[in-house]
Amino acid sequence: MTIASAIPAFCQGIQHFGNNLPDFEKYGKEAAIASGKNAIASPRDLSAVYQTLLAADALRYLTLQTTATKESGHPGGFASIADGIASLVMLGYKNILTEVGHHAPGFYSTMFLDRSLEDMGISTVQQLGERFREMHGLLGHLSGQIPGLLNPAGPLGQGQHFAMAGAKLHPGVLFPVTIGDGGLGEPYIMSSFAHFHTAYPDATNFLPILVWNGYSQEHHSMVSTKTNKEMLEYWKGNGFQEVILVNAKDFDDVNQIGEYVDSTKFSFQKRLEFTQALLEAVDKAAKSALGGTLTVLIVKQLKGAGVHKRGAQSHNLYPGDSLERDYIVNALKERALPPEAWELVRTNFERSSGGSASRQVVTEKELPLPDLGTLPLNEFPVKGDKKVATTAMGELVVHVGKKDPNFVVTNADGNAASGINNINVGLKIVHPTLDDTYFQAPQGQVYEPLSEDACAGLAVALALFGARTLWCSYESFVINGLPIWQTVTQAMTELRRPTPSTITLFTAGALEQGRNGWTHQRPEVENYFASMMRNGNVFPLFPCDANSIQACYEWALGTKNKGITITASKSALPVLTTLEQTRQALQDGGVVIHESEGKKKVTFAVIGDMTLIPVFDAASQLEKEGVGVRIVSVINPRRLYRPHDVAWDTCTESDSHFLDDAGFERLFGGDAVIGVTGGASGMLEPIMLRSTAKRDTFAWKRGETTASAGQIMAFNGLTAENLAKRAVELLS
Repeated sequence: MTIASAIPAFCQGIQHFGNNLPDFEKYGKEAAIASGKNAIASPRDLSAVYQTLLAADALRYLTLQTTATKESGHPGGFASIADGIASLVMLGYKNILTEVGHHAPGFYSTMFLDRSLEDMGISTVQQLGERFREMHGLLGHLSGQIPGLLNPAGPLGQGQHFAMAGAKLHPGVLFPVTIGDGGLGEPYIMSSFAHFHTAYPDATNFLPILVWNGYSQEHHSMVSTKTNKEMLEYWKGNGFQEVILVNAKDFDDVNQIGEYVDSTKFSFQKRLEFTQALLEAVDKAAKSALGGTLTVLIVKQLKGAGVHKRGAQSHNLYPGDSLERDYIVNALKERALPPEAWELVRTNFERSSGGSASRQVVTEKELPLPDLGTLPLNEFPVKGDKKVATTAMGELVVHVGKKDPNFVVTNADGNAASGINNINVGLKIVHPTLDDTYFQAPQGQVYEPLSEDACAGLAVALALFGARTLWCSYESFVINGLPIWQTVTQAMTELRRPTPSTITLFTAGALEQGRNGWTHQRPEVENYFASMMRNGNVFPLFPCDANSIQACYEWALGTKNKGITITASKSALPVLTTLEQTRQALQDGGVVIHESEGKKKVTFAVIGDMTLIPVFDAASQLEKEGVGVRIVSVINPRRLYRPHDVAWDTCTESDSHFLDDAGFERLFGGDAVIGVTGGASGMLEPIMLRSTAKRDTFAWKRGETTASAGQIMAFNGLTAENLAKRAVELLS
């Protein structure tokens, strides 16, 4: 290691320093971002170009050293866009998002250089490496807890939702989002761009940046065979009006083989020319996007540019890829900067945008929310006329939308099909065609792409960025949107700020979908939510009637940093509870809706609304035999776990309330307990864990085409006869 004098304190831990750089005295005397300024004066200023090149090398160096410190992580993908990220920062843009979780170490390096990571106690390069891939540190993929970073990133094809959400909520602010060419194969990306732009044509202030490096994780990317002309036409064919391509090969003066080349191998002069071209392209693209034109920037450069390997082999480090490995050492030495260059890069990054991203980006402060006033709750008489629960909730949703202009409802399968056409009537489907017949209007608040990923993606992204939303779906189709919903709910557990909970309404459950058959009968998804309850901030709610659903939504609207699913039928069903009973059930987990005494007592713990029908019939049969029956409608099963079952204490806006043993005995005590659900049995786990009585479960098995809900319940064994028979067996 070359030891230089006057090494900045933040450089502690750097393994290799470089020697004198060419023309540093000419172009590195003063920071290109002047004191008191937020960006460079011009992308054509040679000092700015020179210092952008230094910044890109600094990012590559930190990314490689940080990952090699742990012999794991992903340096290659970010390395091919480091020049683009450096250009954004030098131009004063810091609300930068990514679709690529594998770019995490590069984004951490960016946040380190602008001092954002000091908010979590990372002040030196040594600490950057020590905290990488460690608990309470810098996890392998972006999360919700890292200062200055706007979005979590895990599964591919998701990051664009966050950029579009930011653009919608913050006009005039640029939201660049890097998209890997490996991830471009996901169908969601382009379709979600297209629908969003059609719905919100004025919100063009997001900027996709395609990282076209020729490779995905383990092989060539599926778009690597496209010609430059074909790639330009692909984006134009998908509605992008300004398509800007910067190809590193156009500047190659060392005759690299192939269509994808490494700019760090050029002569220094050609490196500067490439950097200037990219800096100017970023400036042009940013101004175009901010000026109302749907714009994409494509940067074509070989994966792994400037790090230890090239192509897919650069993607990941493996055990043995340490700071002592020869090719790691050689790559670090090639990118090494002298201390004075490190100081220059740091100065530019902390001046950019007026300060560290942890102080400047939009997600670092809470988005103000308009007051909703008094919700227009409509309490129906118990045992009066049957009511449709979803329709009752729809009236409240309309009220929220009228009070909150940022509020968005998303639905892929159509609100009318779920008994909530009143939402369309009140808030209108956002569509460029004004049509009163279908309740469409350009300024509508109901977002209806056909992709569940796009529905879930925009809803949860807006919630993460601080806005109220509601994602509506048929229960059978929600699985297609759940990866991003789970990503965001997990991020919400660790956010350093409060944000509205992400709320869903899942309708048309398996029991209502008899004639559609098994394609529409997938309540197994409830096991997904059942397992997530242990996360600490996930609350699946099962209102039992039209009053109950209103109280559930009322509660959900008042929460922060949670994932709340409301599952209800769209059929007209009896009203069994008051609003106050469900409010109490939201605290206790459930509510007793029927009780009789007898020689022995069986308790039915029931999840869902239609499942109560055979249970009440079974109760009548048992009571004729002198058996006492208690029926408990389980509204909020998460409350029924024991505190140590759930990671509640690790959550932002933590909720520590669980039903105590005395309360559990009051609800579920008896000589036998039978859990009943029209969905997956996992949701009954907290009751089965705590009950000491003889017990059993009746749950969904599989779907079939039937003529009625009763027939599909019978196919799955959910009949009054079976329930009563099993109760007698347990009691005897």
